[in-house]
Amino acid sequence: MCISYSSVTCLVFQLLLLVHSCIAEAGLEFFHGRHEAFREHNTFDTRLQQQQQRECKETRAMPLRPHSVTITEFGAVGDGVTVNTHAFQNAIFYIHTFADKGGAQLFVPEGKWLTGSFNLTSHLTLYLDAKAVILGSQDSEDWPVIDPLPSYGRGRELPGGRHCSLIHGSNLTDVVITGDNGTIDGQGAIWWHWFRNHTLDYTRPHLVELIDSTDIIVANLTFLNSPFWTIHPVYCSNVRIRNLTILAPLDSPNTDGIDPDSCSDVCIEDCYISCGDDVISIKSGWDEYGIAYGRPSSNIIIRRIIGESHTSSGIALGSEMSGGIKGIHVQDLYIFNTRRGLRIKTTPGRGGYVKDVYITNVTMKSVRVGICFTGLYGDHPDNGYDPSALPDIERITFTGIVGDNITTAGSLEGNERIQFKDICLSNIVFNVTSQPFWNCTNVKGFSDSVSPEPCTELQEPIPPYSSVCYSSYISGTCKDH
Repeated sequence: MCISYSSVTCLVFQLLLLVHSCIAEAGLEFFHGRHEAFREHNTFDTRLQQQQQRECKETRAMPLRPHSVTITEFGAVGDGVTVNTHAFQNAIFYIHTFADKGGAQLFVPEGKWLTGSFNLTSHLTLYLDAKAVILGSQDSEDWPVIDPLPSYGRGRELPGGRHCSLIHGSNLTDVVITGDNGTIDGQGAIWWHWFRNHTLDYTRPHLVELIDSTDIIVANLTFLNSPFWTIHPVYCSNVRIRNLTILAPLDSPNTDGIDPDSCSDVCIEDCYISCGDDVISIKSGWDEYGIAYGRPSSNIIIRRIIGESHTSSGIALGSEMSGGIKGIHVQDLYIFNTRRGLRIKTTPGRGGYVKDVYITNVTMKSVRVGICFTGLYGDHPDNGYDPSALPDIERITFTGIVGDNITTAGSLEGNERIQFKDICLSNIVFNVTSQPFWNCTNVKGFSDSVSPEPCTELQEPIPPYSSVCYSSYISGTCKDH
């Protein structure tokens, strides 16, 4: 709903949705009524969309807390200068006493509330007023160093630990981070400077990271200038992320929008994201550490997203995917001014799998590569990875995609050891500006009604009623994955 955005963002969102609708209608009209298989797919896709919408709507509403406190009650000063870390920590320590009484809300009123990292507690609602801004401290000492994640084995950028996120939590349940479109600003420019100048001792922090937690809602807020990935739920379940605006300069390093990592039962919807790396990236651990931890990302719904990234992708799967990625449903995207639209990235040594992925109803504008698979991507945490641990990539479906001013329709590059198989392309129209239109190596799959015509490796007709293209979604609900 646009009521949760700022008026400017709301207007942009409405206009882009109108563009999306017009382009999609013009592009897909070419295909209507072509043959029985397409009509059967449309019937299937309608049932699928109804089913997925029902799943998201059936999630719980925002909990009403019987108790509420304001951050000023704990000595906080909203002048943008006073460091309020202890005030946030003390307020949340106090709220913890209400855990068995329905929890409590911490209200952040109008003002600029400078703080370092602080930890949340269970049964908490963190609520920001419309004119409230939580500012991340620009002193690295205010972001403590914590242990690496077990599925990564070290910090993502540097060996050893990593800086704690600005808003952090572990082993929590029933946590809500929301507001009246208040703002959380990481003030990440100083971190980007340290990163570019190689003066960091530890991996940069996220804006929000929740670990081993369940029943999480993040909604109705603006996130700005994260030092690193913006929102990072890891080892979490039942996560709902909606109605967010996430912004960082398009040249800011690794400022991904939303990165669900070894998470299950996740719904991400109605967000506007413009950042310096992947708009949304699904992950599940890094090489031997992710394989050993063995927790996949599964049952994830992503829909109604508008995204921009000059340096990376709209939707990415990987490259850290060693615990596996499965049961992903993505629909209703508008991706613009982006290097790659839809991407799967992996490499020998990752292990794991990406399977049962269904992406539909996507509009792209000014994208360098529409669909991109990479089988030789990314580095390794250390020399302990197993080069023979090969990822399994299969049953990936793209359907109902239109794009204007696309440089290359698809670059699908496996390698002699990793083959992307059972790739299904249907009802795709790209206005491509250069040749070759497609570049394919070590891929195998099917296509129907794709323009320009895909590479020969993907020209097998889609078998009618085949489980190869739609297997994980025939069972009836997301939770069956």
